[in-house]
Amino acid sequence: MMAAAKGALEAPAEEMVEILVFLAENNKIFGETSRITLAGWDENSAKAIVSNPATSKEVLDYWLSPKNLRPVLFPLLLENPAVSLGKLAQIAATFKGEWVDAMLASPRIQKSPQVLQELAANNQLSGVQTIRVKELITGKSAPFAVEAKADFAPASTDIPMQPGPVEPALITETTVENSSIEPADPETEKVVTAFLTEHASEISAEADKPFQPIGGIHEETIAPEPQAVAAAAGIAATPAKPGTTVKMPPKKLINPEDEKRGSVLQKIARLDVKGRIQLAMKGSKEERSILVRDGTKIVALAVLDSPKLTDGEVEKFANQKNVLESLLRAIPMKRRFMKNYAIVRNLVFNPRTPMDVSLGLMKNLLIQDLKNLSGNKEVSDTVRKLALRNFKQKLDPGRG
Repeated sequence: MMAAAKGALEAPAEEMVEILVFLAENNKIFGETSRITLAGWDENSAKAIVSNPATSKEVLDYWLSPKNLRPVLFPLLLENPAVSLGKLAQIAATFKGEWVDAMLASPRIQKSPQVLQELAANNQLSGVQTIRVKELITGKSAPFAVEAKADFAPASTDIPMQPGPVEPALITETTVENSSIEPADPETEKVVTAFLTEHASEISAEADKPFQPIGGIHEETIAPEPQAVAAAAGIAATPAKPGTTVKMPPKKLINPEDEKRGSVLQKIARLDVKGRIQLAMKGSKEERSILVRDGTKIVALAVLDSPKLTDGEVEKFANQKNVLESLLRAIPMKRRFMKNYAIVRNLVFNPRTPMDVSLGLMKNLLIQDLKNLSGNKEVSDTVRKLALRNFKQKLDPGRG
């Protein structure tokens, strides 16, 4: 399952993508990892898949979902006959900006009264877009027409899915505003500069290493996608007669929190190591919670040096099993964190914490936690036995 979520199975690209989509939509543990893998899937391969009429409906619907849209793939999806006009009519009522421009530039959309009627009912169209839709419905041309924006032309629309610096202009509308690397205060900038200078050789060696999370990204606080979302995505609208307006019942196609998280994940997947380090130190709490799982050691460690990092976040990191052991080893090396009992306790109870670290911290545990640890079957026998011995000694100091 883990290999599949990372796209590492020995299977044709089409089958691998279909497996990834299934995991992304149905698996709570490996779904997030699968979504990240799909977000960084090879562009040429993805183009061939979305252009193929034989591609499964589930895969096509996945890449048509607002939170998974890629500008370079969208025009190809519009022209694929396997994507029903009913599906396109459904999303036409919710899109805005350049996504609408791409639809208006599509020969297939221009010939579909059903989709055009939904576009006409879309209250997020600009004035020019509204005029263009009316032209296409009535067949009467105006002195001007909306042309496909360069952002959707294959030669210039390619949002880089391989790791690399993310330019603001390349971030889509769904990108969370506070996810951008904003100019930090002078003190934070000093910390970032010092970190980059100190670890320059490591950063250079790992410069092109892509974002690969350890163990997948899943927390109890991450709500699974509502069933209603999946149901809504698969509903095909009833064909409409030319000249009539199809009224779709109001529905929320995406969960805002899921959209937000998906946008952040896609952004991180596009950053190189240096960019991820800067985001780890300057970014938001959510970004740190993702980057702390980065398989590139220097990026994960940068999270611990963030001036914005709180003890509450470190408590969670210390309890996680999907982080690098080197990160768990680095936490107790910072005196500030060792003053927090919850962090110490979580590290000792975490089976992923290196044994020498757990054994060294155990002497700081309270008697009740020692008792609980001695019966914790997730940790090693050595840790349990030492916890039991320490518990008995604290229970009866005279026992020696």
